[in-house]
Amino acid sequence: MTDTWRERLAAGRVLLLDGGTGSELRRRGFVLDARSWSAAAALTDFELLRSIQSDYIAAGADVITTNTFAASRFVLDAAGLGERAAEVVERSVAAAREARDASGRDVAIAGSMSCLPPRFDPRAYPAACTESAAYRELAGRLADEGVDLIALEMLEDTEHAARACEAARATGLPVWLGVSCRLRDDGALAAFDFPETPLARVLDALLPFAPDAVNVMHSPPGAIAPALRALRARSRTVLGAYPELEGGVTGLAGARAAASGDDSMRAGTPRATGTTLSPTDIAALASYWVVAGARIVGACCGATPSHVRALRQALDVGPRSSAD
Repeated sequence: MTDTWRERLAAGRVLLLDGGTGSELRRRGFVLDARSWSAAAALTDFELLRSIQSDYIAAGADVITTNTFAASRFVLDAAGLGERAAEVVERSVAAAREARDASGRDVAIAGSMSCLPPRFDPRAYPAACTESAAYRELAGRLADEGVDLIALEMLEDTEHAARACEAARATGLPVWLGVSCRLRDDGALAAFDFPETPLARVLDALLPFAPDAVNVMHSPPGAIAPALRALRARSRTVLGAYPELEGGVTGLAGARAAASGDDSMRAGTPRATGTTLSPTDIAALASYWVVAGARIVGACCGATPSHVRALRQALDVGPRSSAD
């Protein structure tokens, strides 16, 4: 794999990310696990996982992410898969690599890492030394398997996120920091799952790790532009945006509900009413984010290859002339 993705950024082009992995697996029949989300798909549904990666590439993605969002050992331990942690990572990267190689396109592979707690329960994190060791293990395995960069996803605190950042940075690979936020009722930006934590506090804790890019991800579309502006005020690094599109998978509680099939935990969300942003909707919004400074664009929960294809078409045409 060459550094074509870096060259594209250096030339002022916008990189297109893929869409959701867990939500797309579910849409195609895979049963998500309330303890480990989609991690087991690498073991039980490899061909399905590879086909999803292939479809995102065919839709025009420049970067695809590995199905390792929930592959930290302490998360897999809670799901009874701890002894197969190395296999989960190996097969997840292999699915992405095989999809890329079959496409003939020069697509980057981003190794996904998160601070997802066991069983989606923030009270269930292990001791700090165990947690840090798990992040180092995952980051090291992703590097050994040949990913092109580490994508830290859904970081929204100052403690656990800092440990993940440290582990990712230690690999020597490029690191993309993904922060998740939302707008509070008072208009302030706050961490996605922790409204009492200002986004500014999260950024102040994590930006010193000098990420190669900072993405506003797994955040409501309406929070993207304000968050990009907040980031630009603090950093001159590359910015990106890939929001969630499916309201039913909002946050730790919503994700746990989505995996367990508990619709009662999703009342009042867009998914509860059967709505999700359409490919046309997200493509129109993305053009504004590019004007606001985003150089990496995609979507996560709820995004399908159709959404990525619409984004590809919008990016090829060019952004709107105003961010208003």
